[in-house]
Amino acid sequence: MECIVKWTGTDSGMSFVAETGSGHALVMDGAPEAGGRNLGPRPMELLLAGTGGCSAFDVVLILKKGRHKVTACDVSLQAERAETDPKIFKRIHLHYRVKGKNLKTDAVARAISLSKEKYCSASIMLGKVAEITHDFEIVEAD
Repeated sequence: MECIVKWTGTDSGMSFVAETGSGHALVMDGAPEAGGRNLGPRPMELLLAGTGGCSAFDVVLILKKGRHKVTACDVSLQAERAETDPKIFKRIHLHYRVKGKNLKTDAVARAISLSKEKYCSASIMLGKVAEITHDFEIVEAD
């Protein structure tokens, strides 16, 4: 896996463009009080979003492979960071909202558990320094 991150220059404050090995680009920026212009998400926000995306991907894939009729999945993440540098994540909570037809509680719980313990590289890595908790709700699809 590769990525190149380039500072966009002194005139643009603290903005950076990341170019991923898969050919995608995104802008990151700092808060105005840190010299940024708020042109994009903060790097730590992307780390949190990537964790949510990684785990949600796993949950949907596991449920689909099990032939469960999942129609939507979103995960809300709340993180607490250390107050002093390095301001690492201390706690992260993931709340999954899984929608589908006749989804079973045990199937959703198993998918989340497999993501947490085996497949989600991002949350497993962050779990080495942060307490990570999960919960979920199931919404019946129309």
